[in-house]
Amino acid sequence: MKSSLNGQSILLLGVDGLFVLAGALSGTFLNVYLWKTKPDFAMIGWFTFSQQLFLGLTFWIAGKWVKEHNKMNALRVGTALTGLFYLIVLWAGKDTVHFIWPLGLLLGAALGLFWLAFNVVYFEVTDSSNRDLFNGWTGLIGSATGIVGPWLSGWIISTMHGERGYRFIFTVSLVIYGIGVVLSFFLKKREVSGVYSWSEPLKQIRNKGNPWRQAVPGLAFQGIREGVFAFLINLLVYIATTNEMKLGQFSLITSLVALISYWAAGKWFKKRNRSLGMIAGSICLLLVILPLLWKVNYGTLLFLGIGTSIFVPLYTIPMVSSVFDLMGTSEHSVDLRVELVVLRELSLMVGRIVGILIFIGVLSIHESQTTITWLMIVLGATPIFNWIVMRRLLGHETKAA
Repeated sequence: MKSSLNGQSILLLGVDGLFVLAGALSGTFLNVYLWKTKPDFAMIGWFTFSQQLFLGLTFWIAGKWVKEHNKMNALRVGTALTGLFYLIVLWAGKDTVHFIWPLGLLLGAALGLFWLAFNVVYFEVTDSSNRDLFNGWTGLIGSATGIVGPWLSGWIISTMHGERGYRFIFTVSLVIYGIGVVLSFFLKKREVSGVYSWSEPLKQIRNKGNPWRQAVPGLAFQGIREGVFAFLINLLVYIATTNEMKLGQFSLITSLVALISYWAAGKWFKKRNRSLGMIAGSICLLLVILPLLWKVNYGTLLFLGIGTSIFVPLYTIPMVSSVFDLMGTSEHSVDLRVELVVLRELSLMVGRIVGILIFIGVLSIHESQTTITWLMIVLGATPIFNWIVMRRLLGHETKAA
């Protein structure tokens, strides 16, 4: 089977690119905006917790809509609700910190609808022969938008001196989400089949010998690191520099490096190298954190960011591709693709919530930079445990149904 992308998969990459670009413009500075109003790690943690909680629940609840009705509408509603989130932030201004939970739930629901529909359509427009290529392009586009978006946002916020700049960036993101909704109408309506099984995720875990019994804990370990690092790194860069332009510069440099590494991984990464690539990437992702033990400043954080950008494709591409390959091993698993996408996200959600609760719990006992650094090292070691539970799946040859 030829390893190439068709028109629908390219269009899906375009919709994803717009969604990620809007998030790169505003999402990078959203937590900084909250921090400047109220410098409180626990508040940022609970905001992220509420997002992840409702993101996972939305995956499970909306699974019925996506499987039995029009999944493209779920993707459009998710994009529109994300725009609505930023509209409310624009309206609330600095009072946003008083609405952490409802806003977190809204953003979680929006992201849940979008990524559930996206992941199901992604599975349908790719197969095991071109999935690594698609994932490489996804990372490439994410890195490219990460180069332009945060740097531009940081420059605009610094030039417009704070609040005015933030409001301008949030408005631009709102417009981009609108364009994404329009572009999504060019994606073909996907066929629906079968009845949604609410209990399928639990059934998969209960079945002895089921490969998902390895994938689920692996995904949870992946989520533990993601849940905290997704918001903490950018926040630490801002705290260390108190300069939005520096944070934009940080994102530009790390995203440029990630663009090159994802391009290389997408071009040369092969299925047979998944296990070796993942363990090498996991170890290196831990090693690049260690300089923070000596000093936490822009230089050591940039070293962490560049190192992460270089090695993260080795870790994430095998993980994503192997899990999605499990959805195509038989006609039965293909029929259950929506439920299996839900199972994947619920597993990640559990891990992210565990990581965030550990972060909040530890800092509630003792909050210091040393504590945060050691916490990052402990959570940063979870990719190694991920590889341990996933290594058999990574080397397993799957045949597409």
